[in-house]
Order: sequence, then C-alpha cells, then structure tokens
Amino acid sequence: MDQKDTEMNEKGVTSSTSGVVVQVREKKGPLRAAIPYMPFPVAVLCLFLNTFVPGLGTFVSAFTVLCGARTDLPDRHMCCVFWLNIAAAFIQILTAIIMVGWIMSIFWGMDMVILAISDGYRDQRVPQQV
Repeated sequence: MDQKDTEMNEKGVTSSTSGVVVQVREKKGPLRAAIPYMPFPVAVLCLFLNTFVPGLGTFVSAFTVLCGARTDLPDRHMCCVFWLNIAAAFIQILTAIIMVGWIMSIFWGMDMVILAISDGYRDQRVPQQV
C-alpha cells in the first residue's frame, strides 16, 4: 500500500496520508453576520424569548450591540449593525403568521447560543508557557 501512495504522490495527486489540511469558511450574509457574540446566559435568554415570542429575542440582542457586543461585521458602524438586528426581528415578527418567522426565530436563537459557546471557548484558551 505504501508503494501505491508513493506512486500517487509522484504523479502530483495528493493522497489522504500526505497530511493535506483543508479549511472551510462559512460565508455569512449581512443579517447572519450581524448576530452579536453575547455572554452565554444572555444568548440562552434570547433563544427562550425567540422560541415563545418570535423576534423578541432578536430584538433584545440588537441592544447588546449597543452595549459593545462583537459581531462578524467589524467594518460596519455599531448603529448599522443595530438596525440590521432590528430588521431581522421585524422580519421574524411579520412572517411568524405563516410559521416561517417562528422557525427563523428559533434558528436565530440557536445561532446566538452557538456563537456564545464558540466565543467562550476562544476566551478559555490555555496560556502558552514560555
């Protein structure tokens, strides 16, 4: 089997054992990128609010942007990101009648919790020893 792997590598085709690392990045739209990185308890509260009152948790999360929460839109001004979150909340409220907004609201809340967890893991990095 080693001979087969080396033959593939000699021909310029990378094999699974050659140590190739593939990195995938998610391209986010402006509304999705405007979701703030909040503390975990606040994100869970917003998920709870979005589950029972579509758009309410998204509306609350818009105000965390004004309190300094980070988003994936660093080049946009804080007020622009705030209004993007307000727009997302109104879209969820208006389309909740046909169940689309309610489902979108729940997924939005789950994204908030996922972002809070991923931000928490980034903050808990082990300091490197010198």
